Amino acid sequence: MSDGDKLCDQVKVVAEDNAKVLNTTSKDVKESSIQAESSQKVEGKPLPKLTPAEFKAYNRLAVVMDQYHNHFRATWTEIITGLRHSRPKNQSLRQFLSIAQGFCRMLDGHHNIEESYFFPILAKKMPAFQKNNKEHGEMIAHHRQIHKGLEKFEDYVNACKSGEKDFVASDMLELMESFEKVLWQHLDEEVQQLGAENMRKYWTLEELKMIPM
Repeated sequence: MSDGDKLCDQVKVVAEDNAKVLNTTSKDVKESSIQAESSQKVEGKPLPKLTPAEFKAYNRLAVVMDQYHNHFRATWTEIITGLRHSRPKNQSLRQFLSIAQGFCRMLDGHHNIEESYFFPILAKKMPAFQKNNKEHGEMIAHHRQIHKGLEKFEDYVNACKSGEKDFVASDMLELMESFEKVLWQHLDEEVQQLGAENMRKYWTLEELKMIPM
C-alpha cells in the first residue's frame, strides 16, 4: 500500500470517528461556559508553565495535523521539482500526472473533512476557525484561496491525463505557483494554531480530550 493510500485510509477513519462524536462534542463544549478568553487565563497575568505531560496533551492536535501536512509538503515538492527540473528517469508522464491527481484529491478531501467535522468544534472558541468572522477566520480564508488555484490545477492535470490537452511543464508549473505561497502558509499556520501554547488559551485539558482526531 502506498503512503497516499495509507493516508487516505487514515483520513477516512478520522472522518468516521468525528462523525460519531461530533454531536456529543459540540454539545459538551457549548455547555462548558464558553468565553472569548480562556477560563485558564488570569487577566493581566501570564499563564503558568506547562508540565511536559500537559504540553504533550495540549500539543496533540498539532502533532497529528503536522503528520498530514508533511505528506502534502512531500508530495508537492516531488511534483514541483519534476516541473522545475526533471522527473525521475524511471517515472512516466502518466505516473507523474497520477501523483498530481492524487495530491489534488487528498488535499480536497482533507479540507472537506476539516470544514465538516473539525473546524466547527474549534470555531466555538477559536476565531481563526470561524467561518463568518470578518476580522479573523484565517484558516477558512486560506482554504478558499487555496482552492481557487487547486481547482484550476486539477482541471489541467485531468485534461493532460485524458489527452484533452498536451502536457506543458511550464503551464502546469504556473498553475502550482499561483497558490504555492498560501498553501505553504496554511500548512504552517494551521499547525501553529493547534500548538500547545495557543490551544491552552482557549481550552481546558478536559475539553481537549473531547476533540477527536
